[in-house]
Amino acid sequence: MINRLVLLAGVMCLAVFMAAQAGQAPAKAGATDTKPAPPSGRQPVQAKTQAEFQAYQSAVANTQNAQAMEHASDDFATKFPDSELRVLLYRAAMHSYQIAGNSEKMMEMGLKVLAIDKDDPEALIGVAEVQEEHTSPSDLDRNERMTQSITNAQHALETIDTDLAVPAGTPPEKIEAYKKYLRSTALAIVGTIQYKREQYAEAETNLRKAMEADASNPDAVVILRLAMALDQEKKYPEALEQANRAVELTQEDNDIGKMARNERDRLMLQTGKSNVPGGSNAPGNAPGAAPGESEPPAEAAPGSPAPPANAPQNPAPPSH
Repeated sequence: MINRLVLLAGVMCLAVFMAAQAGQAPAKAGATDTKPAPPSGRQPVQAKTQAEFQAYQSAVANTQNAQAMEHASDDFATKFPDSELRVLLYRAAMHSYQIAGNSEKMMEMGLKVLAIDKDDPEALIGVAEVQEEHTSPSDLDRNERMTQSITNAQHALETIDTDLAVPAGTPPEKIEAYKKYLRSTALAIVGTIQYKREQYAEAETNLRKAMEADASNPDAVVILRLAMALDQEKKYPEALEQANRAVELTQEDNDIGKMARNERDRLMLQTGKSNVPGGSNAPGNAPGAAPGESEPPAEAAPGSPAPPANAPQNPAPPSH
C-alpha cells in the first residue's frame, strides 16, 4: 500500500535532494559550464560566490528542524538579499513545516517563496493545499479562499514544466516523478474544491486526471474522493469500483479506511450487491462524512476534515 504519508516522505527526500544539489559551488573564473539545461525549462540555480555557497550549505542542513530551517533561511536572505537560493531555502522550510503538520507556518513559508518567485509551482501548490484544507464552512471569506486555492493550483499546472527549479545533474527520472506528484496534487485540489461546491461532474473529471497524472502511486484519499463524487452523480457501479480500490489501499483502523469501508458498504446496498439490512448506510442516504467531523482546531495538521455548510447532504471529501 502506498499511502499519503509514505508518498509525502518520498517527495520530501526528493525536494531536499534537489535543494542541496542546486546550491552548487560557483563556477571558477574562466571555466565553461557544459552541463545541459534541466528538462524543467529553467536554468540551474547556483551560488554566485563561495561565501554564498557556504552559507547556503550551512542553512540547508537544518531541514530536519522546521523552526531552525526557517531561521536559517531568514538569516541567509538577510545576508544575501538578491540570491536565487532564497527560494530553495524557503521552499525547504515549507516542506519541513508540512511534515511537522504546521499548516500556518507552511503557508507563511510558501508565501515567502511566492514573494520572490510568483511562478514557483511547489509554493503555489503548498499554499493552495492549506487554503483548501484549512478553510471552514464558518469562515466569512470561505468562497474567496476556495477560489484563490483553485487559482493557485491551476497556475502551478501552467508552471510545472517551465518554472520548477531543477539543478543540473538531477536524474531525469527523479524530475519526472516529482512533476507527476505536483501535477496530481494540483488536480486533486481543484477536484476537491469542485466537490465541495457541488460541481460533481467537474470534480469527477479533475479527480480522474489527478489519478492518471501519477498512476504508479495511487492515493487512497483521491480515489475515495472520486468514489464520493460518482456517488453524488448516482453513478453507483463506478463509485463502488473506486470505493473498493480505496478499501484495498487502506487499513480499517484509521479514519480514511473507515470512510472507505462505509462508502463501499453504502454503495453495495445501492447496487444490490449486499443483503445487509438498511440503517445509517441504507440506500438514499448521502455518503457518510468522516467520524467526528467538525470545525478543525486552530493548530490542526494538514488534512483535518472540515464539513461543508450543508452537511450531511453534501459531506466533505476525505482529506489527507
